[in-house]
Amino acid sequence: MNYLRTAIELEAPEELPFPIRHNLSESAISDQTLASLGITIPPSLCLTYPPHTGSLPIRAHVASSSGGTLTAEDVLVTSGASTALFIVMTALLRKDDHVVVVRPNYAMNVEVPRAIGCEVTCVDLEFGEGWRVDLGRVGAAVQKGRTKLISVCSPNNPTGTVCSGAELRGLAALAKEAGGWLLVDETYSALVDYDSDASGVGMAGEMIPPAASLGAHVIGVSSMSKAYGVPGIRIGWLTATDSVLKEKFLAAKEQICISGSVLDELVAEQVLAQSKELLARTAADVRRRRDRVARWVEEEREWVEWVRPEAGVMCFVRLKRVPEGGAAAFYKTLLERHGVYVGPGRWFECEERLFRLGYGWPTWEDLEGGLDAISKALREG
Repeated sequence: MNYLRTAIELEAPEELPFPIRHNLSESAISDQTLASLGITIPPSLCLTYPPHTGSLPIRAHVASSSGGTLTAEDVLVTSGASTALFIVMTALLRKDDHVVVVRPNYAMNVEVPRAIGCEVTCVDLEFGEGWRVDLGRVGAAVQKGRTKLISVCSPNNPTGTVCSGAELRGLAALAKEAGGWLLVDETYSALVDYDSDASGVGMAGEMIPPAASLGAHVIGVSSMSKAYGVPGIRIGWLTATDSVLKEKFLAAKEQICISGSVLDELVAEQVLAQSKELLARTAADVRRRRDRVARWVEEEREWVEWVRPEAGVMCFVRLKRVPEGGAAAFYKTLLERHGVYVGPGRWFECEERLFRLGYGWPTWEDLEGGLDAISKALREG
């Protein structure tokens, strides 16, 4: 494994030497506390190994959220979605295997295959196409008999667009025809706005099927970090219906960490027990915030444009006019002069005039202050 640090980790807010007043780079809702979630830790809790597959209440919740298409036995609890992705890719891929990655994507989905030594072909989503997956271009990138994995992030980070059921089934068919697997990073699936009709392609109102329900060769990965604001408890999961794959993934988890943390899983159980109420409250707040960003984009239409997101808590804004001095100078001015941090396109191997703007994590005051500062920085050059 040839590990290299990625731009998104090197430039993470917690790694910066500069003070940040308005952090608009995050891709989650605001961080929660034990008190805000009403979590109780009984003093009598035994600090032992939990089941290697993970807490049954967590696995049962994931299964019930699938609409009956998955069972608790199809769920493996992991230390965050990142570990789930690592398990899947290191279990399935070998040096010189061919992988197709639909990009932009979560950095691990690109970097882990590269670290293994795979040949990676990226199929880029296009702003002008509404960030929609082009099945024809994905199919053209697939090498029958050689492509071992097709990787897609849906709902997408950072664009907030969502693959329709037809698009997911199309990707599953391409992977099956190639004799490989389809990996769907569906971390933001709990934050899909089913009232959205911004894409114009009929996603609105359609319940998106869980990835692993699309075939024995399809694997889903998700996490509690983004939708629930609890990244510190490191709880994620992967889903698969093939018994051989499930055994392989469990073996990988056992060799990496044996099991999860009994404390983390207890907190997760209590959060998920109130998921309906928490997600309803979050959805209302996210809509309000997204509408605020929409008004800002309209106000600054001379300078910026976007594809309105269908899910998640962030969007991928494009500079229509690059300020004098270039995009890099703009980001430098934005941070050092105004204390505002956004996620530049290089985090996702995209052009620099694109940036991720996270509107779910900051306070309302910080969101307002950050948008106002971006408007000023655009004009300062």
